[in-house]
Amino acid sequence: MTYKNYFLTIALLLCAVVASAQYNQVNDIPYRDVATGYAQERCKLDVYYPTTAHDAPVVVWFHGGGIEGGSKHIDPQLKNCGLVVVAVNYRLLPKSSIDDILYDAAAAVAWTYKNIAKYNGSQRKIFLVGHSAGGYLLDMIGLDKHWLAKYGVDADSLAALVPFSGQCITHYNVRREQGIPPLQPTIDKYAPLTYVRPDAPPIVIISGDRELELYGRYEEQAYFWRMLKLVGHKDVTIYEMQGYDHGAMAQPAYKILKDHIRRLTEKK
Repeated sequence: MTYKNYFLTIALLLCAVVASAQYNQVNDIPYRDVATGYAQERCKLDVYYPTTAHDAPVVVWFHGGGIEGGSKHIDPQLKNCGLVVVAVNYRLLPKSSIDDILYDAAAAVAWTYKNIAKYNGSQRKIFLVGHSAGGYLLDMIGLDKHWLAKYGVDADSLAALVPFSGQCITHYNVRREQGIPPLQPTIDKYAPLTYVRPDAPPIVIISGDRELELYGRYEEQAYFWRMLKLVGHKDVTIYEMQGYDHGAMAQPAYKILKDHIRRLTEKK
């Protein structure tokens, strides 16, 4: 190794150390004031944040897993890019009801509003994001305002809703509990489509390839997009990730997410 290459390697290592030192992560923070048993186990979140930023955009991330599995995580694409990331665990079927799960999601968002300034995040720049079941949950609490209202939060104060392949009709596992098979569609009080309205926050809908998606998920999301447009919503966009199935579509979706975070935060 030449001296030039040696010093270049050292410089790169120092840059990596400095970059990593600008972020911190705190894990397993309880977001419910009173929780016992299964709620105490599951109702926790992680916060990844820039230590030198101020008023940074915030991503509240809800994991997928059919509302019956999965766990909080932070994708590398959300790290080292100036974002505060709140990764949420919530209770799961069949141990808890869908109402409990939706209230968990709302409670985690309310915790974020109350505490995010301590982690250099902005209350005015909170984006709800999630994949699959996570996308379904954020659509529900972002459109049906009563879930967040219980905790004193106005859903319309959110910066945006960004579901990655979220179910727009009643979730298939909620239908299963009602004795309805996965391919029989239902739109009831547990369907985001029920709460389509013109005054909702900006919505960025991202789907996998329509030929590769789960249970016709693209068509659900396309109908969701169309209904939002028809009721007069002014800022709703849909993307189809050509060639990506339900699981793989999340990876190219992160760039779209970050592009829209920049667009919407510049407005603010």
